Amino acid sequence: MKVGGRHTRTIWVEPDGWSVGAIDQTMLPHRFETVVLRTAGDMARAIGTMQVRGAPLIGSAAAYGLCLALRADGSDESLDRAAVALLATRPTAINLKWALDEMTAAVRGLPREQRVAAAYRRAAEIADEDVSINRAIGRNGLALIEEIAARKKGQPVNVLTHCNAGWLATVDWGTATAPIYMAHDKGVAVHVWVDETRPRNQGASLTAWEMVQHGVPHTVIADNTGGHLMQHGMVDIVLTGTDRVTAQGDVCNKIGTYLKALAAKDNGVPFYVALPSPTIDFAVSDGVAEVPIEQRGAEEQATVTGRTADGRIETVRVVPDGSPVANYAFDVTPARLVTGLITERGIVPATRAGLERAFPERVAAAQKRAAAE
Repeated sequence: MKVGGRHTRTIWVEPDGWSVGAIDQTMLPHRFETVVLRTAGDMARAIGTMQVRGAPLIGSAAAYGLCLALRADGSDESLDRAAVALLATRPTAINLKWALDEMTAAVRGLPREQRVAAAYRRAAEIADEDVSINRAIGRNGLALIEEIAARKKGQPVNVLTHCNAGWLATVDWGTATAPIYMAHDKGVAVHVWVDETRPRNQGASLTAWEMVQHGVPHTVIADNTGGHLMQHGMVDIVLTGTDRVTAQGDVCNKIGTYLKALAAKDNGVPFYVALPSPTIDFAVSDGVAEVPIEQRGAEEQATVTGRTADGRIETVRVVPDGSPVANYAFDVTPARLVTGLITERGIVPATRAGLERAFPERVAAAQKRAAAE
């Protein structure tokens, strides 16, 4: 995608050939800044503080984190320590664990002098694979938007999205936004309702920023507005991303997604989830019972950061001193509320059978890992 007319990925290897650059997403939308990461500890902090965020991007970032660890110390002990530290940063998004497993498999058993090169090679492949997968997701989701557009005879297709499942959450293209960008680029009239997505406001600050950069018509709304819009026929389709999909099709995504799915079901609005296959966790069945839900710091809920009239970036407290805060980062949408899963291999039913037919090699890999453990 483009920033100021220039093609930009969210993460890259710097010109020195080894340090890792990334967009600092905590600065958006008011400042576009990048950060250079030189150690595995730097990468762990960047993931934990959400300088880099979004399930697919976290996976790619973790892969480069292991590269940095091996560059400093190529031993098995260093590899294992870094993998444990990186995995602990964000427990819900399964792409993180997937990427760490892929990287470990790529270098384990190699002579130490070959490990760094092999690690950077596999990390680059993971990043490039993410771009390719998301491009395919875009093509498959585009068909849904075009079908609605044909029925509406030139009237804009109104898409509601939650959180940021855009190119900022991936290496490029995005998941839920990829079909939107492709529709817009193809000349299909599309309008996006952008949930602000409290408490971190990833919709208002990140998705809206992306839409501005790409020129897509959009409107930022409060999180609780979606149901009202659906009741009045103002939403044609809901498109969200996800941090983990279980073997039976349950979807774990940013807190508030479940409520959007309930409203969509009640109003007959199709609810689709876009995801790359590494987001599928065939080791977990019941999302509500089994997926660990990250609880983040109270300050995210108790404070809001924004730009003042004179251009300063300030953080202010909106919750009274002494009020306890619960900050659950994700919720689980049961498969029965999901119309379909938009993947790189087409639109898949949110069922165990549908997922297993589409990705048999991932089922086999999950079974192999389970047997080894």
